[in-house]
Amino acid sequence: MTPVTIEDIYKLFQKSQEESDRRSAEADRRAAEAAISLAKLECTVERTSKAVDALTTRWGRFVEELVEPAVLRLFQEKGIDIKEVHPRTRTKRQGAAMEIDILAIDDTELVLVECKSRLSKDDVDEFLQKLALFKTSFPHYQNYQAYGAVAGIEINEGIDRYAYQKGLFVIKPSGEGVAIANDDNFKPVTW
Repeated sequence: MTPVTIEDIYKLFQKSQEESDRRSAEADRRAAEAAISLAKLECTVERTSKAVDALTTRWGRFVEELVEPAVLRLFQEKGIDIKEVHPRTRTKRQGAAMEIDILAIDDTELVLVECKSRLSKDDVDEFLQKLALFKTSFPHYQNYQAYGAVAGIEINEGIDRYAYQKGLFVIKPSGEGVAIANDDNFKPVTW
């Protein structure tokens, strides 16, 4: 057996160190590639989110523009003598901003209409919260009877029934326009 010299040990250590450095450099390279890939992915997600938001906003506006011309007729047929229709009514009071997609008014009653391209349970629940705060944000309507209505081109399964049970009018596509889907037994909740 050949005796091991200090020079042999040094060569083994040097070789081991070179291998460790190579592995570390490879790990650093992979980490840098992963960071670049993650940054590219985050950029793509951000661009996609902006594009989806813009599309959702355009679809929402489309629904508003489909519903708005029919609001007068629809609610007059339900016995609410609407005289004014105001799209995208906004206020900022007490530090809280509120936007109503369509506000339909007569002398003592009003209807707040929330328009969505796809109506979900979350949309209905958020709108119910908005209705609860409406007279705080719009105090000049304090003495009016306020009703709520939700409109959607697509309505998730069962959500029309859910909105009906919560006391909201439900506006759906019908033929070439829109119609209120609530039957004659419907009793709207007032806010």
